[in-house]
Amino acid sequence: MTDDTAAPPSLSPQLFWADDGSPRSGRFGDVYFSKDDGLAETRAVFLGGCDMPAVWQGRKDFTVAELGFGTGLNIIALIDLWRQHRPEDGRLHVFSVEGYPLSREEAARALAAWPDVADTAHAILEQWPTNRPGFHRIDLGNWGVTIDLAIGEVEWALEAWQGRADAWFLDGFSPALNPGMWSDDIMARVAARSAPACHLATFTVAGAVRRALSANGFTVEKKPGHGRKRERLEARLAGTRPEAPAPRIAIIGAGIAGASLARAFKALGHSPTVVEAEHVGAGASGFPASLVTPRLDAGDAFIGGLYAQCLERAGQLYGAIDGAILSHGVIQLEHMARDAARFDKIAEQLLWPDISMARLSATEASALLGEPVSKGGLEMKTAFALSPASVLPVWLADLPLITATVASLKHTESGWQVLAADGTQITEADHVVLAAGWGNADLAPHLNLAPVAGQADWSEGEGSDAHAAAWGGYSVPTRNGLLYGATHDRGVTEPVPSDAATTRNRDTLHATLPERLKQVEQGTAQRRVAVRATTPDRLPVCGMLQDGLHILGGMGSRGFSASPLLAENLAATLCGTPSPLPADWAARLSPERFTTRSV
Repeated sequence: MTDDTAAPPSLSPQLFWADDGSPRSGRFGDVYFSKDDGLAETRAVFLGGCDMPAVWQGRKDFTVAELGFGTGLNIIALIDLWRQHRPEDGRLHVFSVEGYPLSREEAARALAAWPDVADTAHAILEQWPTNRPGFHRIDLGNWGVTIDLAIGEVEWALEAWQGRADAWFLDGFSPALNPGMWSDDIMARVAARSAPACHLATFTVAGAVRRALSANGFTVEKKPGHGRKRERLEARLAGTRPEAPAPRIAIIGAGIAGASLARAFKALGHSPTVVEAEHVGAGASGFPASLVTPRLDAGDAFIGGLYAQCLERAGQLYGAIDGAILSHGVIQLEHMARDAARFDKIAEQLLWPDISMARLSATEASALLGEPVSKGGLEMKTAFALSPASVLPVWLADLPLITATVASLKHTESGWQVLAADGTQITEADHVVLAAGWGNADLAPHLNLAPVAGQADWSEGEGSDAHAAAWGGYSVPTRNGLLYGATHDRGVTEPVPSDAATTRNRDTLHATLPERLKQVEQGTAQRRVAVRATTPDRLPVCGMLQDGLHILGGMGSRGFSASPLLAENLAATLCGTPSPLPADWAARLSPERFTTRSV
């Protein structure tokens, strides 16, 4: 296992190992845990201090938040206990904050001290996040567990998190050594992100911490400490948190946006109804291959960060489907004069895991592509080519699928009616999500979605080992050939395949990768057209249009990159569970940025 997760110096915990083998932070001069009884201390202070497992019995969803992820030992002990005492169909949501992440190898060495939880530790280490600042999601679906790890400053993380905790573990380094983790402001933010009846536990009994928690509504008690520590704290919020009834959900569209929503809702224990006018993948999601690449931006931290997180999540979820990823790595070639300087900046961004975004000279790019090119580019090692046909049926499996054209929506006292052109009801739901690509325009005309039609061509014959590449056009390996294109015709809503469009695509391919055109000419020619939807600011639209009506769309050519993460955000928001997307980013994508008028 190679170490590609080591933090840069600015994020490094400056880890070293004490004489007894316990890990210590040189940055804060404190120990992560005692090698002698660290696991027992975790169980006593945090699990026992939050009355686990009794506190989650009878709950379908339970959320635990933590300050100070460190080696992950607290969360591993929590999940180990959850596995033993999980409520029927229960789902555990974990949110943890870490400013100075350990590498996978460092964490593995530290956790090797606890063979009792080795299998749980192994599952987390297998998905150990990269050092990219921001949110990272870890799925342990077999156990009903999702972990969101925020790498960054604690103030930012608590402001960005959209969840509410049923329990808190406060486990930063000691208040004397790391006072910023325990300030009055942080305790106020903890309280603001706490659900009614929240339990809180920590090892410290510092007076400032007790007073801050009390001032924010917690009832605080000192309890006997563990081992050599005389005391610890437990705190509680008043109130109850009732379970909400399961909503009826309808998704309009069975392309990648609809399929991503279906997967996200199923992961939260719901079974939405899907309505599709034609068939699964009938629109822009129906090509034999798709590039899954980020939108690159050298200046806007939001755009760059959003698509870096989207790419990471897309890789995790698609990678879990056998055969879905056709090839790893995409070469983004320089196309415009400004690209060289822009690519230099992008390759240096901290958004990307180590060595995953590499600058290429023309010679290096030529070697990877297997034929000469005149310009350099970027090697996007975590981008990939995808088989849509391998994904959509899997994510839509076991759900009601209605084939019908939706003409209108009607809000009534009993919910949202989904209606056909003759006024007959197709289905009814408490929540309807528009995920029909360009089809969303008719159902939400006030969003000013714009159509972009395109034709892609491909050859069918022998399989290709060609490296996926993009420039002004693109070339993508399919299962048995190469796909290339695509035309880009704004304002066209009803395109038809044409020889003229094929000629444009062939000319684009020949101008950059002429050897690939020769390969294409040896296969059987195929082509297809589709319409993508874009927004005025070229950002996706994701969120609530009005009470009970939502949308995921406007993703242009980035649907396969953005849909998996954004669908999780929308599903979590609708269902009242923690989202993997920072709150300010979600706000930037909200339909409210275009209009406040109702549909």
